[in-house]
Amino acid sequence: MTSKHPAMSNPELPPPANTGGDMPLVAHLTELRSRLLRIVCIWLVIFAGLFYFANDIYSFVSEPLRALMPAGTSMIATDVASPFLTPFKLTLISALFLAMPFVLHQIWSFIAPGLYKHEKRLAVPLLASSIVLFYSGMAFAYYVVFPLVFGFFTSTAPEGVAVMTDINSYLDFVLTLFMAFGLSFEIPVATVLLVLVGIVDVQSLTKARPYVVVGCFAIGMVLTPPDVISQTLLAVPMWLLYEVGIVFSRFVRARPRNDQPDEQDTPAA
Repeated sequence: MTSKHPAMSNPELPPPANTGGDMPLVAHLTELRSRLLRIVCIWLVIFAGLFYFANDIYSFVSEPLRALMPAGTSMIATDVASPFLTPFKLTLISALFLAMPFVLHQIWSFIAPGLYKHEKRLAVPLLASSIVLFYSGMAFAYYVVFPLVFGFFTSTAPEGVAVMTDINSYLDFVLTLFMAFGLSFEIPVATVLLVLVGIVDVQSLTKARPYVVVGCFAIGMVLTPPDVISQTLLAVPMWLLYEVGIVFSRFVRARPRNDQPDEQDTPAA
């Protein structure tokens, strides 16, 4: 007499999982390793191509400050190795920024098999939007925020104090602002993703608007220098991008709460 699976005798139990097409954990880790290696390789290739222009890249990044420094002053290097290491570090980080489309593509390729069909259709617009928004945030920081912030700092120097900024300190400062504005411009994508996976809904996002406005100014106070200009220039775009995220979230169909696909929406192969 053959025995039956418990799920066949008890309809309340879920049917047995079909593990024939599932990828084992070792295979997942192997694929993750291969994609990380690809990311590192393309990062190093871009860095090798940019290294010759390291000093030119630093000159470009430091131009907003150097253009506003008083006559007869210049940037300085207080450490012995700073003239070499600082442009080197900037070039390495610039290579990673330029490789970001490839990095996001590799991340997408890794998680795509576990997404539903309607989620895969949204993936390309979300990836493209995240890249464009990240670069837009960095451009906003460079062309709008830097001139205002550095103009404020150089104009408030006490009499008799020469503004001569260390090149490494300047790099750390601008990289913080680049990351702050680049990531803050990702708010619409993050909002859509939260609605997509069912963590929040549009009504909750709308009700949370007053708290978000306060939170934007709090984040701006933490991530930017202690001046009202830069705080406002970060907080206001964050709030506006949050509103943009709410608008686009209205067109997104959330994943079911029980994480089960409906009849016409199965996980992509």
